[in-house]
Amino acid sequence: MNQHPTSTVAILTNPTELRFDLIAGLTAAAVVLPKAMAYATVAGLPVAVGLYTAFIPMVIYAFLGSSRVLSVSSTTTLGILAGTQLGMAVPDGDPAKLIIAVATLTALVGVCLILAALLRLGFVANFISTPVLTGFKAGIGLVIVLDQMPKLLGIHITKQGFFRDLLSLAHHLPEISLLTLAVAASTLFVLAGMERLWPHSPAPLAAVGGSIAASWFFGLHELGVSTVGLIPQGLPSLTLPDFALIVQMVPGALGIALMSFTESIAAGRAFAGSTEPPINANRELIALGAANLGGALFGAMPAGGGTSQTAVVRVAGGRSQKASLVTASAAAAIMLLFAPLLGLLPYATLASVVIVYSMGLIQPAEFRAIQKVRTMEFRWALVACLGVLIFGTLQGIVVAIIVSLIGLAGQAAHPHVYVIGRKRGKDVLRPLSPEHPDDEIFDGLLIVRPEGRLFFVNAQYVAERINTLIAKHNPRVLALDMSRVPDIEFSALQMLIEGEKRGPERGAIFWLVGLNPSVLEIVRHSGLADRLGRERMLFNARAAIERYQTLESADGTARFVAP
Repeated sequence: MNQHPTSTVAILTNPTELRFDLIAGLTAAAVVLPKAMAYATVAGLPVAVGLYTAFIPMVIYAFLGSSRVLSVSSTTTLGILAGTQLGMAVPDGDPAKLIIAVATLTALVGVCLILAALLRLGFVANFISTPVLTGFKAGIGLVIVLDQMPKLLGIHITKQGFFRDLLSLAHHLPEISLLTLAVAASTLFVLAGMERLWPHSPAPLAAVGGSIAASWFFGLHELGVSTVGLIPQGLPSLTLPDFALIVQMVPGALGIALMSFTESIAAGRAFAGSTEPPINANRELIALGAANLGGALFGAMPAGGGTSQTAVVRVAGGRSQKASLVTASAAAAIMLLFAPLLGLLPYATLASVVIVYSMGLIQPAEFRAIQKVRTMEFRWALVACLGVLIFGTLQGIVVAIIVSLIGLAGQAAHPHVYVIGRKRGKDVLRPLSPEHPDDEIFDGLLIVRPEGRLFFVNAQYVAERINTLIAKHNPRVLALDMSRVPDIEFSALQMLIEGEKRGPERGAIFWLVGLNPSVLEIVRHSGLADRLGRERMLFNARAAIERYQTLESADGTARFVAP
């Protein structure tokens, strides 16, 4: 008999469970906190904001979320999206204005998520298809890597868009600071080496700690290497949003909220244990919304669940959200005790951390896998990627959603319409296909099966396909098998009625076969059922064949033929 998942009370009183969560929380802190600081720089914010984001939102989610192990703080995607929006709101980059602007943006993200929960919009996470999300993330990854390259090389460029920035970076290459590049190269070596030899290791902590030590020992700032500088010591202070910025930030907040929820729900489901409660989409919306709202009041940037940091919690043996509470406590300890040391941290180190962990967004293998299976979806992925590079990150979300919806509309507008045949010598009905050339159809009886919901978008297409098949097979009876049609909209119903009326003109009697209960109810209300009568409304395709055989057996015309 399966045991129920361990209860919260049991975990609280079980020293073994607490030990697992303590170890997992401290291990995650070694990975999450350096990355959170790095992602704050992606958004153009002080590194302290990253610590704030790994503190308040993580604590709130721990009490409200439905995932046992999801780790909520900043992510690469949210960092670059927030940075784009903040750049438009505060073009001069004034630090005081940025803090207020990020509080406003994060609060709006929280409000959007909570409103989505109240409207039961958890399904919206599925609006971006997997191929489109693959392309979108690849574009984001390329943007982030290019965005961090100047910090890596010790140069400065004016940001004007991906391709212009690429040219500008090439133009400024002669100005590279070799010492800054050496710091970055050392950090990259530590990160890549530790991740290769020890996956999910505290590599970011080692890199950050080593860089701080080197910065202090060698006086890197005096030698021309840019460092973080003064970080306020202590817990974050209360920060109120600026209501004057709300209208300007709403579009960006919607996009960030969508990505926060999409990433969080994907990470939560990916690392949910088989004995743990399932992830509740609408509860996740409330938890993430509250986490962002609470974080906004203390200067945090938009937060969401991260895949890599959640993986660390799971691999380290985390059993519950108490691991996240331990991680948040570590963030608070750093803010209270070690903030002055963080001021020695070189920006090149943070840029290296961002680049290493952003490369995971770029997955050529996923592109190849998509292309191997579906060429059309591969094109969607490419369009989504180019949309981010050409139009920008926030606009890239819109491009990704539009591409997904166009793809969905294209599939809905062209449903499969099959001719049903019988496997020779067997009582097996199936769509005719080149894979089964010996299947047979009944002379004079054409069984056609459309698949999917019939509505105004695809009604004309289905009608044209059926007319083409009638012209090809010239049947005496057309049996429309509706067993794979879950619903029929009014426009499609009218075409069905018109088709039945025109049937005698084409020499084909019209039968309806295999109606689902909801479709049957609609057909009855329309009056079509009364027109057809029981004689032309059959239970399934086999019943249609039996009835046709009975009607035709008198003159001996019924027989199977090759299609």
